Amino acid sequence: MSLDTSHGNREVSVAALRQTGGKGVAQAAARKRKKMGNTSEGRQPGWVSYVILGLVILISIFPIYYAVSLASQPTTATQYGVQALIPRGGLGGNLTTAFGEIGFGRALAGTAFVAILCSASTVLFSTLAGYSFAKLKFRGRGPLMLFVVGTMAVPTQLAIVPLYLMMVRWGLYTSLWAVIIPGLVTAFGVFWMTQYLEESLPYELIEAARMDGCSMIRTFWAVAIPAARPAAAMLALFTFVAQWTNYFWPMLILGPNNKAMLTVAAATLRGARYTDYTMIMSGVILTAFPLIILFFFVGKQLVSGIMAGAVKG
Repeated sequence: MSLDTSHGNREVSVAALRQTGGKGVAQAAARKRKKMGNTSEGRQPGWVSYVILGLVILISIFPIYYAVSLASQPTTATQYGVQALIPRGGLGGNLTTAFGEIGFGRALAGTAFVAILCSASTVLFSTLAGYSFAKLKFRGRGPLMLFVVGTMAVPTQLAIVPLYLMMVRWGLYTSLWAVIIPGLVTAFGVFWMTQYLEESLPYELIEAARMDGCSMIRTFWAVAIPAARPAAAMLALFTFVAQWTNYFWPMLILGPNNKAMLTVAAATLRGARYTDYTMIMSGVILTAFPLIILFFFVGKQLVSGIMAGAVKG
């Protein structure tokens, strides 16, 4: 008798095997299940796996720990290198000083405004373009999609000079709109949503909506948007984090002394004659802290949405 103890997603109990196949079959099945463990590969992870995972966690946490430890050093006698690995008691005072010097409230509001607006705009326009490329038939669809993907291979630095001249000519220098406009939509977002909708949105749903009398826009809102929610959530998260941590372009277009965004404001903590790494790290911690809070509250819902979109059928 075969010892296969599963049928579809239902596992036959040892008691049932004892009744149908006898005590020997039941004992063999129990030994097989114990050996397989709980992993998808049918075996339990060994100590090598735990060591590798532990090293990955330590490597990931170390920069954060070092930043916090460096921010806790006294500003009058800052220790660097190995000596800075030992935290001191000045973290609270340094954070308070950095909070006041960078104008945390104004910088936080400006950064949140840019990140939220760019995230919403990128998701909307990328989903519109992705739906068009994935499900609509029009002339030139292939070359246009190839052009969008090709722009992803162009370094961002090549567009800085013409983009800077455009914003200055439009009178947007030192304005947050100069940061927002280039981030309203991204080629990666269009490619991401195109690939997702091409696989997850059946043509039958679109045809059913059209047979019910839905217009093109109504079909998009009623059919494409619900199907694209998991991918849209991930795209919104990626865009939000990218805009929140964006430094090069805001520093260039807002000016070195502008405190309208957290990354630019944190850079103003450099000393006039020397680089005060304690204050800079304090500003970095203040910049990253809202992101940590965001992940703490929405991380579980985000993962649930990703898994809901990953399971089909």
